[in-house]
Amino acid sequence: MYELFSPRPPSLGPTMVNPHDSSTPPSSISPASKVVLYSNWQSSCSWRVRFALNLKGIPYEYKAVDLAKGEHLTPEFEKLNPLHLVPVLVDGDFVVSDSYAILMYLEEKYPENALLPVDLRLRALNLQAANIICSSVQPLTMLGVLKLIEEKVGPEERLSWAQYNIDKGFIALEKLLKNSSGKYATGDKIYMADVFLAPQIAIAARRFNMDMALSEFEASLPERQPDAIHCLLLPPSIGFRGKGIVVCSKVKCLKL
Repeated sequence: MYELFSPRPPSLGPTMVNPHDSSTPPSSISPASKVVLYSNWQSSCSWRVRFALNLKGIPYEYKAVDLAKGEHLTPEFEKLNPLHLVPVLVDGDFVVSDSYAILMYLEEKYPENALLPVDLRLRALNLQAANIICSSVQPLTMLGVLKLIEEKVGPEERLSWAQYNIDKGFIALEKLLKNSSGKYATGDKIYMADVFLAPQIAIAARRFNMDMALSEFEASLPERQPDAIHCLLLPPSIGFRGKGIVVCSKVKCLKL
């Protein structure tokens, strides 16, 4: 099992450099041009790009976009992305938006630590899994879409709509990946399918109360044991075990 976390950036400032742990080995990649990521900490699409940049070891500058304050609706941001959405990647004088396009761009320009396997069939499988997330799951559960459904149909339909589309997408993914999964989604190495899956799993579990875990694994969680003492739940960790997608809660037990 592996764990994926997207730490919340510091309080919003005009510009923030992405904080790297001092224990992280220095990147072997030194882009000739400056890479800047316009991101929001709660955006699963931005999370994908952050994950990919970190996996590839590409240093980047983090610029937070406060969606609650409407910073994505300003004329200045519109010049970066006419759709007013995050993420946006600026690489020197080149601007690209949409997480799928950004990851394909990064894969071509920075081929080190590849996110797509050499094997043609495995590559196609990764692209198909990524496309299910970015075309058939995430867009249907965006906050803007859910708000519109609530306004047009009613608040009770908002959650059921999200749960239906997430369930439909992940059932398809389970069937698609059942014969290829290993330690990770398509084998024993992290590829693009994992980069798209992990943030979506976390969002589904946290925001829409989806049960994304194997029952056998849930039963073994520390907080489920009879001697568990005052467990403080921390953000979920995500992983793949055999043929199943697993989300579990990390716990820190405190003796009071």
